[in-house]
Amino acid sequence: MTTKEFLKVLKDNPNKQLVFEYKPKSLVGANYHITEVKNISVEAVDCGGRADAWEETVIQLWESPSEIGKTTYMSASKASQILNRVQRMRAMNMDSILKFEYGNTNFHTAQLPVNSFKLEEDRLLISLTTDQTDCKAKTECGLPEEVLSQESIACTPESGCC
Repeated sequence: MTTKEFLKVLKDNPNKQLVFEYKPKSLVGANYHITEVKNISVEAVDCGGRADAWEETVIQLWESPSEIGKTTYMSASKASQILNRVQRMRAMNMDSILKFEYGNTNFHTAQLPVNSFKLEEDRLLISLTTDQTDCKAKTECGLPEEVLSQESIACTPESGCC
């Protein structure tokens, strides 16, 4: 999901509660706040020697300890207002990949992309997912495209492989 797509979903559903599922059947608490929005530019070189660049928008979610037990989630309208204020101060790239940064005592802090969203009667459920690491230079390394177990990969330093 891009930043633009997320903002449109918020705008189209202003009265719905904005709920985040950070892993299956586990929700960010209703006591969450949007505490930071990061515009991130990534410049990378993969193990095959190819340069790449992209941008991400990362929205940080934080559960306030002083509001434990809260049962009403932030509205999509309020989230939209916060992000519009951010946009006026530090313009977000509307075409950038959107991720949410979240962690709690039972889940390590991670930047989670959106897997899907679902409109329910009174809420907008945003399902997040984890990213997997990957070798982007499989062809250069002589590896098949499908995921291989570590035991089956025989890379040597002189092979130019990952």
